[in-house]
Amino acid sequence: MSLTFEGRVVLVTGAGGGLGREYALAFAERGASVIVNDLGADTKGGGKSSAAADKVVEEIRAKGGKAVANYDSVEDGEKLIQSALDAFGRIDVLVNNAGILRDRSFARTSDLDWDLIHRVHLRGSFLVTRAAWNHMKNQKFGRIIMTTSGAGVYGNFGQANYSAAKLGLLGLANTLAIEGRKYNIYCNTIAPVAGSRLTETVMPPDLVASLKPEFVAPLVLWLCHEQCQENGALFETGAGWIAKLRWERSLGRTVRQKNQPMTPEAVRDQWDQICDFTNATKPTSLQESMMSIVSVLSQVESGGEVSGNPTAAAASSSGINPIEAVGTKLPPSSFSYTHIQCILYALGVGMSTKDPDHLRFLYEGHEDFVCLPSFGVIVAQSVLMEGELTSVPGLNLDFTQVLHGEQYLELYKPLPTSGTLTSETTIADVLDKGSGAVILMDVKTFCGEELICFNQFSVFVVGAGGFGGKRSSDKAIAPLPPPQRAPDAVVIDSTSTDQAALYRLSGDWNPLHIDPSFAAMGGFKAPILHGLCSFGFAARHVLKQFADNDPSRFKAIKVRFAKPVMPGQSIQTEMWKEGNRIHIQCKVKETDAVVLTGAYVDLHGAAEASPEDPPQAGGLHSELVFAEIGRRIKDTGSELVKKVNAVFGWEITKDGKIAAQWTIDLKNGSGSLQKGPHSGKADVTITVSDEDFLEVVQGKLNPQKAFFSGKLKVRGNIMLSQKLEVILKDHAKL
Repeated sequence: MSLTFEGRVVLVTGAGGGLGREYALAFAERGASVIVNDLGADTKGGGKSSAAADKVVEEIRAKGGKAVANYDSVEDGEKLIQSALDAFGRIDVLVNNAGILRDRSFARTSDLDWDLIHRVHLRGSFLVTRAAWNHMKNQKFGRIIMTTSGAGVYGNFGQANYSAAKLGLLGLANTLAIEGRKYNIYCNTIAPVAGSRLTETVMPPDLVASLKPEFVAPLVLWLCHEQCQENGALFETGAGWIAKLRWERSLGRTVRQKNQPMTPEAVRDQWDQICDFTNATKPTSLQESMMSIVSVLSQVESGGEVSGNPTAAAASSSGINPIEAVGTKLPPSSFSYTHIQCILYALGVGMSTKDPDHLRFLYEGHEDFVCLPSFGVIVAQSVLMEGELTSVPGLNLDFTQVLHGEQYLELYKPLPTSGTLTSETTIADVLDKGSGAVILMDVKTFCGEELICFNQFSVFVVGAGGFGGKRSSDKAIAPLPPPQRAPDAVVIDSTSTDQAALYRLSGDWNPLHIDPSFAAMGGFKAPILHGLCSFGFAARHVLKQFADNDPSRFKAIKVRFAKPVMPGQSIQTEMWKEGNRIHIQCKVKETDAVVLTGAYVDLHGAAEASPEDPPQAGGLHSELVFAEIGRRIKDTGSELVKKVNAVFGWEITKDGKIAAQWTIDLKNGSGSLQKGPHSGKADVTITVSDEDFLEVVQGKLNPQKAFFSGKLKVRGNIMLSQKLEVILKDHAKL
């Protein structure tokens, strides 16, 4: 369903050209009434003209849209908002986009250079937003966009004034997100990269031309739509690429003890631990950030032993210490089975001989007898079923309070119908959710030496939170919401009254699923169905609906368990197809309660008979390419030195690790190529995988696109990467 802005009034500052113009046109095209604000000044803030705003208004009206122009400075914020009220009677969306540049090295920055930048960017955004704030509060709706910059987030030479103002906007936006939340006013910040009057002074012309403003506008429209619930977030965007940014904090180190002075020598001696980002936390609020400081004060003043991390103080009372637990490897476990277990599992998740397509999963004599892909959770579930978590240091748990929260399964090969498999379990992370703790367990399952499948079990321990740990983890495989449209397919399947009794024969003997008295102790009127049984129903629904019951096409499944199903109820699986990913949501048909949420199944394409074998380890493709580059440097090195005049360092990765390093010196003498890092310092260092490097060389992958997609990473003088084409396209093709 298309996103519309009918009835909404949108003010875009600096809308006479570039990004602002694109925002105004896009909002108007989707039904918004738009105030096009532009002072008509030059890029340094001088002059004034109505022409820019008028031209955009004419464009909008020519297409049947509604728009008025405003020529006031953003320092006259009340006038801008009054224009919206006079023309359309309200203000719903504010995009703070206006900006100027006065680039100078720090030593040459004048008071005027500093003040003008802050007046337009930071003070201007403040004044316009303040003028709109009460109107948005009264109508209980508002969407605000602040525009920062990579210069504000990372810093940039010659832009101290601009960088300071732009990062100030991020702080302003974060506070507005907190204050506005209860009024349904959401404020987010973007750091766009696009061709405009401002960026054309710092980017090559061809890059400016390719970074079109229309590749940024869709993000702004989504963040400003009433359906979007994002608030207080920061996004980098450009060339159609969007990424969310967040703060990361090392675990840190406490370097003082009670009644003893804190010394710089103590800081020096603990410096490596202070700067170690292993198992880093990602605080999302001031309260969360301050929790660590409060824990340290309590810990030190109590005279307790000073630990490496303040979470340890709270850990002693909660029974959880992530420092000890994370990274622990459990003893390997083995699972032996025959075709009988495969058939029992298929019956346990609702398969029946009433459906002829199910026979291949139920009859060992069938010519195509196979194992259901979701059986992959059974081969690894001993980590939950056999109490192995009791052996993990730092996890002193009450196992009556452990709930299965989420599950991820990925298959690398179709599961054999019999055999002995070995599983290796690692405690991937421990999270503090306040009311409880989340434990992430990664389980790799092997058939001999071959990796067959991977599970990530996510369990929630009620009442075990409050130990001061982080709330989120990069290691967690996240659930995803379904598309905002009607499902492409819906399957309704009844469970039997004995479904839980049958499923438990696959190894989950928890009496909660069979004993009425035990279920009553848990607050249930009757025994409930296993969450992984509902998981199996959903997996086979997708397999039948979108993969012709072909297990070789099954790649992965992720679910979050929301509510239980009672045996005898019907499971309604709603499915949305997005390429090879099938988003799913399961409900109880009788009650409409959602039981599986944020779920999806990834399939292999129809042309793939089975998952491909991973490439065998061996020589790197890039070896041949660099050999050819070396030969060309010998032939035309002097010419290349004149064209390029730079030293390029290369880091070639394979399987996520650096496999080779090269230096192309096109700055000294007649040029040279050497394997290994440069003896001095490279002007620019490029990190890229062996496979992506070959695609760049062959012309299949554009270097700029590779950079913006994260496939090609650059350190040093980023502008020199523009000369890659000289090296790779003209002189390196094989």
